[in-house]
Amino acid sequence: MDTSGKEKEAMQLMAEADKKVKSSGSFLGGMFGGSHHKVEDACEMYARAANMFKMAKNWTAAGNAFCQGARLHMQLQNKLDSATSFVDAGNAYKKADPQVLSTCVLQGRFTIAAKHHITIAEVYESELVDIEKAIAHYEQAADYYKGEESNSSANKCLLKVGHYSAQLEQYPKAIEIYEQVATNTMDNPLLKYNAKEYFFKASLCHFIVDELNAKLAIEKYEEMFPAFADSRECKLLKKLLDAHEEQNCEAFTEAVKEFDSISRLDQWLTTMLLRIKKTIQGDAGDLK
Repeated sequence: MDTSGKEKEAMQLMAEADKKVKSSGSFLGGMFGGSHHKVEDACEMYARAANMFKMAKNWTAAGNAFCQGARLHMQLQNKLDSATSFVDAGNAYKKADPQVLSTCVLQGRFTIAAKHHITIAEVYESELVDIEKAIAHYEQAADYYKGEESNSSANKCLLKVGHYSAQLEQYPKAIEIYEQVATNTMDNPLLKYNAKEYFFKASLCHFIVDELNAKLAIEKYEEMFPAFADSRECKLLKKLLDAHEEQNCEAFTEAVKEFDSISRLDQWLTTMLLRIKKTIQGDAGDLK
């Protein structure tokens, strides 16, 4: 089938889907009057139409069809299907010609796509417990936000990627993200206080990999962001480096307990510190 044939078939599918939606009546009436399946059929038709438009390289029409399906999925409470369809719409709009692309950006469609990537990430994070897929969707969301120069929103997504990458022992990736976000925030008067936290997390990831790497990284961060040198986080890192160098478990634990008594350690920090402590000979395996 040639391009025009695919487009014609896609338009027919769209028209049939529209009829299904109208014939189902009001949404609540459709749900309780046995017409639920008509709405589901319409969702499927919009998806098929979108894919036909994609084959015909009519990206704007494909995006519109995906959006139609996404809205119906939302009404049906199909959270994951709705989010996936909105993401597919965003990807289609992204491939549209420059004029259409700029219109889509103005209408905030990339922000919508980013939000739906976050929704998918959260489903993988909490319900399906597939962290690798959650990471991939947070990365996609960050890319969309960067495309609209929503740097604060992009950073939030990147921090999720850094958090989970470190948990999965993907330390180089986590370090790169924490350094990037710290650099982005340290010159912002409203956000610079957070930069020390991100440099701290990057330092811990370095420490797990190699003690010397951690020393060099901390020196670099102190030069980049002098406020980091005076922070409690930096002072803790130096105490931990000394304890590690001396292979002194007690000094390591004491430094952590002292820090925790003022700034409560969360689960992520506790996990990273335990991983570092386990590299000390004779470690008992806890921070107590």
